[in-house]
Amino acid sequence: MPELPEVETVRDGLDRLVVGATVRDVEVFREYSVRRHDGGPDSFRDQLAGRRLAAAVRRGKFLWLPLTEPTALVEPTALVEPTALVEPTTLVEPTALVEPTALVEPVETRPVAALLAHLGMSGQLLVRGATPSAATPSGEPAHSAVPVGAASPEDDWQHPHLRVRLHLEDAPSGARYLDFVDQRTFGHLSVQDLVPDGTSATVPAGYGSDLSVLPEPVAHIARDLLDPNLDLDALVSRVRRRRTQVKRALLDQTVVSGVGNIYADEALWRAQVHWARPTDKLKAADVRRVLDSAAEVMREALVQGGTSFDELYVNVNGQSGYFDRSLAVYGRENEECRRCGALVRRDAFMNRSSFSCPVCQPKPRGL
Repeated sequence: MPELPEVETVRDGLDRLVVGATVRDVEVFREYSVRRHDGGPDSFRDQLAGRRLAAAVRRGKFLWLPLTEPTALVEPTALVEPTALVEPTTLVEPTALVEPTALVEPVETRPVAALLAHLGMSGQLLVRGATPSAATPSGEPAHSAVPVGAASPEDDWQHPHLRVRLHLEDAPSGARYLDFVDQRTFGHLSVQDLVPDGTSATVPAGYGSDLSVLPEPVAHIARDLLDPNLDLDALVSRVRRRRTQVKRALLDQTVVSGVGNIYADEALWRAQVHWARPTDKLKAADVRRVLDSAAEVMREALVQGGTSFDELYVNVNGQSGYFDRSLAVYGRENEECRRCGALVRRDAFMNRSSFSCPVCQPKPRGL
């Protein structure tokens, strides 16, 4: 499942390429992909068509595009002719000419709903038709402007796992489509009401000052470690109050969001803490070291576009991340620890795996 660095990479691409566009039409090719939307595919289409994508926002592994209503200029009023003479003996003063009302600049209303996306295990948001200069960030190869498999931005190519397509117009980048592709179909799209949160979400600079709303399904999700408004001291205390294993606490999205199996293992290796250590037995300095390590490894992963082990995760241009080359323990069973040379071990953990170094991360007593 894409974790914070992968979702933030997608959010950044959406911010550059589709924010400002208006949704002209929506095609739903698989109803299951909008299963979380009340009202089904027809309602999903109706609630998006004609609305503007106002921003690209993320919290943890969730991302959303706030929607604003289309705006129009106020038409000028017609000239009013002078009043004619009414009585032959009494002259009625003609009324003055009424000047045309000036065009009123459109003012967007505050978004009350958003297009919410959860990528699940294999969900992808691919932008098609953007100009190469807009679609290609500094330092990224120019060919990335078109998703893998597309002959050109103008053709009718469709990904074999295309589930939903948004037809766009007026995108500053020239983007024509926003495609939701999902091989394993665990991801989903929906239009959700925005509800008060009391805090702001992680957003691109300049979106505005009042961001204290979130899509309703995200309201219970905790802040993530890259959120500038995160209270780290409060988070350390919250982790230590829990009676669970430290890795379970890292994966609990109501405690801290955005961390998944990959970055939890990498953070614990950097902090030299075994994944099964009880949180209520850890010192505050140990918890802080784990959290700082998680933030550090996710920042590094962001620079490299996230982690891709296959084609299930790609950015909006269809490119894979390459942080997998920098992983220290995750997926490296029986390979040498990059710090001490001991062989990395794999343990069963919550129906998946946990990777650690037996020397750098000794087991707690009793395990």
